[in-house]
Amino acid sequence: MGHSDQLANNGKHNKLKDYLQLTKPSLNIMVVFSSVVCYLMAPKVVDNDWLMITLLFIGGFLVTGSANAINQAVEKDTDAMMKRTSKRPVAAGRMPVSEAWIFAVVTGVVGCFILGYFFNPLSAGLAAFSLFLYAFIYTPLKKVNAVAVLIGAFPGALPCLIGWAAGNDSVFENGHGWKDYGGWALFGLQFLWQFPHFWAIAWIAHKDYTTAGFKLLPAEKGPTKFTALQTIIYALLLIPVSILPYILGLTSFQGTKGIICLALVVISDLFLVWQCVRLYNEMEAKAARRVMFSSYIYLPIVLLALLAAKY
Repeated sequence: MGHSDQLANNGKHNKLKDYLQLTKPSLNIMVVFSSVVCYLMAPKVVDNDWLMITLLFIGGFLVTGSANAINQAVEKDTDAMMKRTSKRPVAAGRMPVSEAWIFAVVTGVVGCFILGYFFNPLSAGLAAFSLFLYAFIYTPLKKVNAVAVLIGAFPGALPCLIGWAAGNDSVFENGHGWKDYGGWALFGLQFLWQFPHFWAIAWIAHKDYTTAGFKLLPAEKGPTKFTALQTIIYALLLIPVSILPYILGLTSFQGTKGIICLALVVISDLFLVWQCVRLYNEMEAKAARRVMFSSYIYLPIVLLALLAAKY
């Protein structure tokens, strides 16, 4: 292989890497994971059809990737100011804004098409609505007011309803009684989870966010006892909401497996509350980091425990 061919291959590799980075793959996979779990939780889904699971994953990944690409195109200047985000493709100048927008449009349209064609129009519509909320409401609002975190929690939790709609063809009564409302319980779980999770991140990256002009903490002057108290409140609210799928009959706590799954959910709830209380008492970045990591492991453990309790 000649030197010019090697350079061309390296260029293609770097371009693909940049496109992948536009989608924020780590965050994206976590979001799509919750959508897939909620799809499998739906009463109408009685077996693991891996083709449909794969299609849901791809469709969800593309739509979420589209929203993240728009976010990076819009925030290229502020991303360039922050150490954590300065190496993103658009912020670093490796990709023009127009190219990021083209990528976002293509992935968004293809992702919504996959959801609409292989599942139903409702899941595609919810995905498009989530994309709109995140990219065009939450993203610009971050520089205006901390209420952006509340607004952003809606598109952050909608993947649960998208997965549920894909599996159940509805987000309301659909022949299974109270079970059909389980999607809203899962939506509520992911909605509330985002507050301690995101405020812990905002606590750690407060200086960077302030430099970029973002207003993301409940108290504008920075990390305070009030912020720590808010994380405790939302972590406490997770306890009844995480048990709601059991109350609705979506999951069962009968038998050894059911009891173990319920115990995992409750222990995860209490562990997250404990870390938030430690943040309130210590008021240090290392305590916020513990909340952040606790929240990272909380969601997959609870969702998988609830899923295991269904079957």
